[in-house]
Amino acid sequence: MKRKLNTNDEPVAEEPATKSTEPKTSFSDLGLDPRLIQAIAQEKYREPTLVQCKAIPLALEGKDVLAKAKTGSGKTAAYILPVLQAILKRKQSNSSPFTSALILVPTRELADQVHKVIESLTAFCAKDIQAIKLSDKVSDAVQRSLLSNSPDIVVSTPSRAWTNINSSALSLEKLSHIVLDEADLVLSYGYEEDLNNVAKKLPKGVQTILMSATLTTEVDTLKGIFARNPVVLNLEEKDAEGEGVSQYVVKCSEEEKFLLIYVIYKLKLIKGKSIIFVADVDRCYRLKLYFEQFGLRSCILNSELPVNSRLHVVEEFNKGVYDIIIASDENEVIPDEETPKESAEGGEADGEKAAEAPKKKKQKTSRRDKEYGVSRGIDFKNVACVVNFDLPTSAKSYTHRIGRTGRAGQRGMALSFVIPTDQYRKHPPTWVESTEHDEKVLARIIKQQAKVDKVVEPYNFDMEQVDAFRYRMNDALRAVTKVAVREARTRELREELLKSEKLKRHFEENPSEMHHLRHDGELRAARTQAHLKHVPDYLLPEDARKTGQGIGFVPFNKPTDKKDRRQKKFRAGKRKSNPLKSFKARPKTNKKK
Repeated sequence: MKRKLNTNDEPVAEEPATKSTEPKTSFSDLGLDPRLIQAIAQEKYREPTLVQCKAIPLALEGKDVLAKAKTGSGKTAAYILPVLQAILKRKQSNSSPFTSALILVPTRELADQVHKVIESLTAFCAKDIQAIKLSDKVSDAVQRSLLSNSPDIVVSTPSRAWTNINSSALSLEKLSHIVLDEADLVLSYGYEEDLNNVAKKLPKGVQTILMSATLTTEVDTLKGIFARNPVVLNLEEKDAEGEGVSQYVVKCSEEEKFLLIYVIYKLKLIKGKSIIFVADVDRCYRLKLYFEQFGLRSCILNSELPVNSRLHVVEEFNKGVYDIIIASDENEVIPDEETPKESAEGGEADGEKAAEAPKKKKQKTSRRDKEYGVSRGIDFKNVACVVNFDLPTSAKSYTHRIGRTGRAGQRGMALSFVIPTDQYRKHPPTWVESTEHDEKVLARIIKQQAKVDKVVEPYNFDMEQVDAFRYRMNDALRAVTKVAVREARTRELREELLKSEKLKRHFEENPSEMHHLRHDGELRAARTQAHLKHVPDYLLPEDARKTGQGIGFVPFNKPTDKKDRRQKKFRAGKRKSNPLKSFKARPKTNKKK
């Protein structure tokens, strides 16, 4: 009380000013329409995030905005709310239908997510605002029909948008807002020509909002194409105590990846939902078939699957139907600045290889959906752990992958497997080409994370105790042949196409039956080995057998004192937990003394 009496007016005036820079204000303070405030309350948004506090007022003033904010910081609502506010305000005086806003996103999954956010935020003004998405695989006639009513908001990938603009199905004559979400990815996905064509058709005075998780040369390029002197918001948010992502790296051979991933999930050393990133589509099915040998259920996410199936997988994963997603991220092409320099150092021979590489890549991705992307934009909820089974090829891609966990104030964990150079191609049945430069990529990852005060900690497993499971790993891998992978891939695609196309109308009419449509069905390896689905007691560490702990959190290292005996299970949202404490190696002692 004395403190309040003794303070003068100056510090009291400064205190609110300090708080206003933090996401402490309410949505009602931002001057939004009461119907939007009501929808925000229904969605249980407590208070604006930092990017929302900064971007919404600027956008409402009509200024161009370029905002950089981390994944999971609320960027989608930060641009949707001012767009909705402008449309509602305009309709008070002019109710004639025309397209006011075009929202461009790099992937179909993100287009669907943005459309769902618009639907939730217009729950109390749905009659006044019509929004459509052009991400579904439908004919040009259907798209033209959707656009014939001049919807207020169109959500699309750049290629779909330009196709409809060029055919005069989509009119931009009275467009007032254009938004580019995940701006640093839009160019990386090969949309440069489409974006340039769209920019030429924009009327003068269109307000531009660019949202991105990083500020790259691609973002600078887009800023030059679309924006006129935008306000740049480079927002760095520090994690509160007990929040953020704990990062660990394990150096191991190629076959040990499969050994460790089996032990981690079969003994339930990681609790909660996980996303496992792999290098390519074949790798998805190899790992899924491998898991099935041990009775571990998982579902697959890759660019070959129909878009409806991919969206349903994400939706069911967020509801808790699935615990493990195996995702290929082959379209994530965000190179580091060092990468071009390294590729240019190898002389003529390396130059020839570099020239051949893009051709191979085009052949690989030509049959897949280039509008697919999983490591960016998609709102995966309550992910406890991200496992980089195959390390990405750049530090930036790594940052975006681990951004799937530790969101909305929760704790998360990222575990990455790295193949040392001397172990590359040492195990032909399981090696992949992308692991050749794992150690170089890891060095860049550590350097990049250090810039934001993050540490990538090494984890050394006690392989003597893990080796007891090695023969089971070998039995399972022998059953996962190339023929089995190819057949599983074909069978899964055929089944998902059937589910996506033939059953779509039925589930639209009967949404309550959606739970019958599962995506973690069992595939068939070369042979079935029922004994691998059960872990015999003699394989478990001695401590687990004594306590009768069984399958669950198993302390692999022998505790040396009372503090070490306190083992905690890892769950999303818990603070100061060490999810892999059981595998931490004992410190090495110098025997030569």
